Parts: sequence; structure tokens; C-alpha cells
Amino acid sequence: MEKTVPGRRDREGSRKGIILLISVLSMAPPLSTDMYLPALPHMSESFDASTGVINLTLVAFFFFLAVGILLIGPASDKYGRKPVLILSLALYAVFSLVCAFSVNIYMLIAARVFQALGGGGMMAVSTALVKDCFEEKKRGKVLAVVQAMAVIAPMAAPLLGAFILSFSTWRSTFLVLAVIGAACLAASLSMKETLRPAERSRGSLVMTLKKTLVIGKNRAFLKYLLMLSLFTTPYMAYISVCSYIYIDIFQLSDAMYSIFFAVNSAFAVFGPVLYVFFAGRTTRLRLNMVCLIAAFASAGFLLTFGHAGPLAFLLAFLPFTVVESMIRPLGTEILLQQQEGDTGAVSSLINFAMTVFGSAGMVAGALPWPDFISGLGIVMEIFTILSAFFFIRSFSGRERVKGL
Repeated sequence: MEKTVPGRRDREGSRKGIILLISVLSMAPPLSTDMYLPALPHMSESFDASTGVINLTLVAFFFFLAVGILLIGPASDKYGRKPVLILSLALYAVFSLVCAFSVNIYMLIAARVFQALGGGGMMAVSTALVKDCFEEKKRGKVLAVVQAMAVIAPMAAPLLGAFILSFSTWRSTFLVLAVIGAACLAASLSMKETLRPAERSRGSLVMTLKKTLVIGKNRAFLKYLLMLSLFTTPYMAYISVCSYIYIDIFQLSDAMYSIFFAVNSAFAVFGPVLYVFFAGRTTRLRLNMVCLIAAFASAGFLLTFGHAGPLAFLLAFLPFTVVESMIRPLGTEILLQQQEGDTGAVSSLINFAMTVFGSAGMVAGALPWPDFISGLGIVMEIFTILSAFFFIRSFSGRERVKGL
């Protein structure tokens, strides 16, 4: 595969190939968590382990995914995107295989740790590749396309996992992940380096990693990063409790729950499409304001009508799904503008923050609320208000965010 734009200068090459690779890199981590969710009860029986121990395979993955994002992204600023991406993909593919052939639960948990480190590197490098390969006027559209394709993963993963279980065991889900990793590895081996030697970080790797802290002190960057991360947190709260809402509260079957889940995920495709449509027709400031207003309205609809039935719950949450998927490419494009150079470190901070706050959303959604519908509505209100606070700070004061 030819690199699209070496150092953002050569605009000829396989654009579609690069976008496809970036999209699959972004999809792999969600597939790594969502695809084997239907298999958790079977794994508990297979390993004769408690639910709490089995859930460590999820907790370990999320934690070390964030670690991988934070550490491996800055390394790509020093050593280049290609070698770091190859290492990340090799880790991911090899330890996906180890997961598939684990002989006990503790071997599986350990394998998930290294699989997650590779997945974190894949996420961090994929975002850096967008800035390397596309100039600013094209970057927003590319991010929107990648986001639109990436939402397919959480929509299809549980259905794919259930399909695999219908004729095989949970081990096959990890074999599929290994194949995905191997395919991306083959593509990356033929990809040209996108970061020129002259643009790489100087000094030791430790000094390169310290730049992450320096970027974090960029107040404009930090304020908008907090705004974006807080905004996306409630969606992970929804992911963590929606099965309980549809199955336990509304008494839907597993099949009907999958349909409602898939419909909501499908609407996430409209967010990036709307962003591309409105990007040249209005300002980013107004787009951010629309997203915040729609999110708060969605929370109100959920608290008011969400208990009426599964369809009412779905319709109440859909506006948030759309604007959450819309603000991701919008916010990522804005954040990439805040820092010249050190793109890998910037990418790491973006993905690390969103992973950490997403994990916080999963915890918040599962707190002992009177019921999960009310709890989700409250979480949406609280985090939208916090997001609005940092958004106001983003365009006020001396450290105004560029691009708003």
C-alpha cells in the first residue's frame, strides 16, 4: 500500500487504502471487547471461574488499552509510525491467538493485557496517520468517514459474536481478532513511512514521553479535551446498562434486545454525515453548541418518557447517539489544530482521555440508581453540564481554542 501523502506533501497514492486501514485500526479495539460479550457465560463454564474473575478480562483490557494509547503514541513521534504500528499489530495478533488457546483464565487475562497494549498503539497511531496523511481542509472529512465506519464495530460485534457461538466456541472469536490483526499487519508492512526523519522527536524516548505532559499543560488543548471526553462519557454508560434496561426492565428477548441495540448503533452513522454536511455551512462553535443542546434535551426526554417502553427509551436516547458520533470527528479535528508537531503524543492524549472517561461512564451507569433508566438520564445531564462548562472556558479567556 502506498502512503497517501508523505509528510503531507505528496497528495497522490492510495487514499482509499489508507482510510480503510485507519478505519480498521480504529475498529479493532471495540471488536476486541464487544464481540466476545455473548460468550462470557460460556467462558465462565469453560474455566469454572466466577463472573467477577471472568470480567477481569474486560477490566484488564480497558485499563491497558489506555496505557498503550498513552505510551505508544509518543513513541511513534520518535521512531516513526510504521515500526511502532507493526509492533502494535504484532502484539495484537499474537496475543489474540494466545487468548484463543489459553488453558486457564489467568493465562487469558495476561494475554488480554498484551493484546490491549497492541490495541492502544493501533488507536494512537491511527489518529496520528490522519494528520500525517491529510491536510487540514481534508482532515475533517476523513475523520468523519473513519468515525462512520468505526461505529459499525460496536453495532455488529455482539451479533457477530453470537453468530460465531452458534456453530463454534468462544475461542473462535479471538481467532477472528487474530486474523484482523494479521491482515492489518500485512497492509502496514507495505505502507511507506508517513513521518519524515526531520519531523521526528529528538532526544531519548523518556524525553519524548515527557512531551505528553507538556502538551497536557496547553490550557486550550486541555480545556477542549475535557469538554470532548466528558461529552462522550454517557454513551459508555448506555453501553454498560442497556442490556439490563431492555431485557430486565422491558422484558425483551435477547434477539429483540440485539435489534434495538443495532438500531441505536446504526444511527451513529448519521453523526459524521451531518458533520460533513454542516462543516462548510456553519461555524464549529455553533456545531458544538447544537451538540450540547441536543444532548441535554435527550437527557430530558429520557427522564420524562424513557420508562414508557423500549421504543420510547430508544427514541429518547437517539439524539444523543447522533450528536455524540458527530462531535467525535469535530472535536478530534479541533484538538489536532491546537498543537504543532508531536502528533503521536497528541493522538495518545486524545484517545487516552476518551478511554479513561469512557470507563468512568461505565462505572457511573452501573451505580445503584433507583433504576437504570433514571440513572442514565442523570449521568447524561451531569456530564453534559460539565462538558458545557469546559466548552464555555474553551472560547473565553486568553487561552482560546483555535478553530472555534
